[in-house]
Amino acid sequence: MSLLDGVVRGIVDAHLHQWNPRSTPWAANRLSRLYRFVPAFGDRVFPMVVSQADREYVLTPSTVARVYEPMQYLADTSPVFKTAGVRVDTVVHMESHWRGDETAGRVDTPAGRSAVEETRYVTTLPFGADSLPQLGAIVAHADPRAERFAELIDEHAALTDRLRGIRWITTRHPDPKIRNGADADGILSSPSFLKGFAEVADRRLVFDAFVYSHQLYDVVTLAREYPEVTIVVDHVGAPVGVFGPVGARTGATAGARADIMRLWRERMVTLAAYPNVMVKLSGLGLPVLGYGRERWGNVGSRATLTEMVGPLVDHVFTHFGADRVMFGSNFPIDKPNVSFDMIVGALVDLIAPLGGDYALSKVFRDNALRVYKIETPG
Repeated sequence: MSLLDGVVRGIVDAHLHQWNPRSTPWAANRLSRLYRFVPAFGDRVFPMVVSQADREYVLTPSTVARVYEPMQYLADTSPVFKTAGVRVDTVVHMESHWRGDETAGRVDTPAGRSAVEETRYVTTLPFGADSLPQLGAIVAHADPRAERFAELIDEHAALTDRLRGIRWITTRHPDPKIRNGADADGILSSPSFLKGFAEVADRRLVFDAFVYSHQLYDVVTLAREYPEVTIVVDHVGAPVGVFGPVGARTGATAGARADIMRLWRERMVTLAAYPNVMVKLSGLGLPVLGYGRERWGNVGSRATLTEMVGPLVDHVFTHFGADRVMFGSNFPIDKPNVSFDMIVGALVDLIAPLGGDYALSKVFRDNALRVYKIETPG
């Protein structure tokens, strides 16, 4: 087994979420308040009050109903030292989809304010104190289609000198029982989005794209129109249902799963032709990939995870190379299925044979530092 000790000073987690349902917009969720006081009852009512799409996305209410801040993250990441010989020393905070309504790109709406307040909240968290990792960068929530998109970006930037990127989730699926994160199809390739995206380019920000695998050609359009912008494809392109059935019918048969994998491969090869596109090895424990529906988790072991995601990782490395791939945990969303050290261990096992220490250093540290322009102490 290859370790990271001597290869990197520390791991950069390029995809972390933070929230506190007691004091942030998540508190408006009735289930969150209920779970705070009666966790066992919250678990029982979860299947009855939450849609199948949302249940299969998070598996358990504890994922979103409990506080997840630096101390909780430290507890989750502590075992990685035993697995890899190094600790997580730097994180990139990824917007956590705080929303008041569906017009979250505008500054003068409740959701526009909420997006800015999320950035403000993140800057107050005690990253860098004691043994906690440092906050290297923030990727904020904003919609390039919005009339006042530029103003919103500037409000985020006024709060922190760590603003490095923008994300607008555009996940949509034809299966009616798979969770949608966007209000329309084809957003990334729409004229209004492409026009507003010039503000991202002008500010030399990164764009994180979260789409499902059948939507990856929309990322191709964006990458072609803005070759000067680094676009990071989150969650390995999210081939929903590739490992098992989800939703009403997605991935329900071996043939259907083979088709999902084949189409994902084709789209990733097309994306690889655009040098401004990166891939994030994140979301490897996303329930919607088809691991199963049990609330207690469905992967089981590092060996199982390695076997399942191995073809995805190998294909990404074959076509993007070590310089265009980075690691992200997607915690705590992936937590019900995989532990942090399980993800790191599986990726070390897969990446070391593909590119040795060079690839490991690029994936677990160097690429994230470069792409998100992170300054590290010393």
